[in-house]
Amino acid sequence: MRIVVIGGAGYIGSHVARTLLDAGHSVVVFDNLSHGLRTNLFPDAEFIHGDIQHPLELRAVLAGSGAPADAVVHLAAAKAAGESMVNPDKYSTNNLVGTINVLNAMSAVGVKRFVFSSSAAVYGEPAYLPIDEKHPTRPMNYYGFTKLEIERILAWYDRLRGIRFAALRYFNAAGYDPTHRVVGLEQNPANLLPIIMEVAIGTRAELHVFGDDYPTPDGTCIRDYVHVTDLADGHLAALRWIDEHDESLTVNLGSGVGISVAEMAESARSVTGQPIPARVAARRPGDPAELVATAGEAERVLGWKAKHSSVEELVRTSWEAYRIAAGR
Repeated sequence: MRIVVIGGAGYIGSHVARTLLDAGHSVVVFDNLSHGLRTNLFPDAEFIHGDIQHPLELRAVLAGSGAPADAVVHLAAAKAAGESMVNPDKYSTNNLVGTINVLNAMSAVGVKRFVFSSSAAVYGEPAYLPIDEKHPTRPMNYYGFTKLEIERILAWYDRLRGIRFAALRYFNAAGYDPTHRVVGLEQNPANLLPIIMEVAIGTRAELHVFGDDYPTPDGTCIRDYVHVTDLADGHLAALRWIDEHDESLTVNLGSGVGISVAEMAESARSVTGQPIPARVAARRPGDPAELVATAGEAERVLGWKAKHSSVEELVRTSWEAYRIAAGR
């Protein structure tokens, strides 16, 4: 298939592009490089510099020079939950309007397969654990709202335009390609593991632990971390499923295992050999004590299961990527 990966120069997008290429697909990366990096582009993929805010650019890349694209993988979203609460305009324009532009371009050109990077943020405060796809969807931030609203829009485009979609509700993406083919690091990271890596490599002074008095075994928050290589495999499996069944689906992609902030930091000290100083800070408003998925539906429907998401592999592959970037 000819697959357009929107946001394919970004952290998750570059891993998805590599997995699709390895599976023998023709990949076109469409990215405005606002967060994506040229170092994450592969010579065996076509690159087109463009923006989802420009409908004519979208139509051109989907139409191609010959046959139109067979599928679109959409990973170009603003994703900082805190920022979304103070700058909702950005998230409305980029996430909502941008995705509608993509869907309208697909409809105009006749592209019928769509994989969407959704988020566990659609669930909000957990009513029960582990979280499955039947869990109530009550986002606690505007970012999560945009993801849930897009899922609702997708259901209408399925019904009205025949666009079959897979909405993949990620939990916490982490790690790097174990074979070191993705070398561009996330810029200005807000997630735990890259922040720990910055402390370990020496570009950040210390780790801030937001609360150590939660009702968890060590008092720190617990989250479900899924290796980015596993996520990429999930995208490939979802595309195959849509192609074979001509139906849409919504599934969680998570490891099913909770890792606390303290456990992640301690594993990083062991793997890196660095002290990684940490300072306890006040809790952040809206941070649940624990968020863990069940990905049983993805395993049942897609045959997908996280294989690389142990805490040791998450930390080790991240450390290797940071060391390579630092020339060590």
